[in-house]
Amino acid sequence: MTSAGTRRPPTFPGYRRDVDESELRSPLFKRLSRRGLIGLDAGAAILYTLLLLTIPADTGASLPLVVPLTALAGLPLAVRRLWPLPVFAAVFAASTATLLLGLPWDSYAAAALALYPVALTRRRRRWIPTPMIGVVSAVLILAGAMVGPADWQAEDIGRPLLGIAVLGASWTLGRVVRERRAQAAHSARRLADQAVSDERLRIARELHDVVAHSMSLIAVKAGVAVHVASARPDEALDALRVIESTSRGTLAEMRHLLGVLRTGAADLAPSPGLAGLPGLAERAAMAGVHVDLDVDAGDLPDGVALSAYRIVQEAVTNVVKHAAPARCRVRVKASGLHLRIDVTDDGPGVRVLPGGDGHGLIGMRERVMMYGGDFTAGPRPEGGFAVSAAFPYET
Repeated sequence: MTSAGTRRPPTFPGYRRDVDESELRSPLFKRLSRRGLIGLDAGAAILYTLLLLTIPADTGASLPLVVPLTALAGLPLAVRRLWPLPVFAAVFAASTATLLLGLPWDSYAAAALALYPVALTRRRRRWIPTPMIGVVSAVLILAGAMVGPADWQAEDIGRPLLGIAVLGASWTLGRVVRERRAQAAHSARRLADQAVSDERLRIARELHDVVAHSMSLIAVKAGVAVHVASARPDEALDALRVIESTSRGTLAEMRHLLGVLRTGAADLAPSPGLAGLPGLAERAAMAGVHVDLDVDAGDLPDGVALSAYRIVQEAVTNVVKHAAPARCRVRVKASGLHLRIDVTDDGPGVRVLPGGDGHGLIGMRERVMMYGGDFTAGPRPEGGFAVSAAFPYET
């Protein structure tokens, strides 16, 4: 459980939260805790204040006036990450007072340091012309470099203009850094959302392949059992045994997929591969489809072997649903780093549903397209139906 101060917002689908400070933090300091960063600011503030005290004053101001204003111009930087706007206001006021009184002045350098976290953390306001501020600041700094800092600061108007340019540069830099980091954070979240979406599609595809194949076989055998129950009870009993074994295997695969969803562990059970094709052929034979296997693929990567198994499974399932009883030939051949799968049958050659290809053909096509391959499916001129998939893979 998290405390009220650290509770994170919900992350349900479609939710988008604003970029928080941790995402806007510089990669250089991401390993430091917030307390560590504040400690660095505190050390820098103390050193900076001591440095300001070494700058000679333009007037003979008394020490009781110099020390408090100098401390107010430097020490608040220690907490600039905690209260950016109040710290900037205090430091800016103290720096302006030192300028007007002729005390040691830092050209608004401390105020610029205080302004940077304000620009980095404040939400964007359309009425603030940040691009114009950046251009004007660059022009003033360039003009100061051309004239010479010493000559420019000697003028009454030159010193405040130089300070304003420093503040504008700090503001512009903070806004640019914020936008860059915000874009990087949003891109990272989009990639994470895409990964989640891809995983959902993968699991949905796996569920479809498992359920469609098994339920098709169960439906066929249940129909056989009903049809021959009174005349041939032994054949009906065999059909029920097939239904039992198929349903048990399907439940095991479903538990595996649900376990992956629940725990995120992908090794709860081995994924099916080409070694499972003989069992697939046996189950198809129970539904009246004789499958001739011709597998010459050797050892394939697990992902490729799983895709090949699912493609063959879906193609054979379509034969069971649309063409049984029939003969089916499955050919799987790997040559080099290229895999080809051909599944043909001698059925009526009709697969396409009235509303389109159906999820089976779409799922097979998606698996092949994932590897950048080619997929075709359709009736054969000599009769029957053919499914062909070819795609490259990497070891």
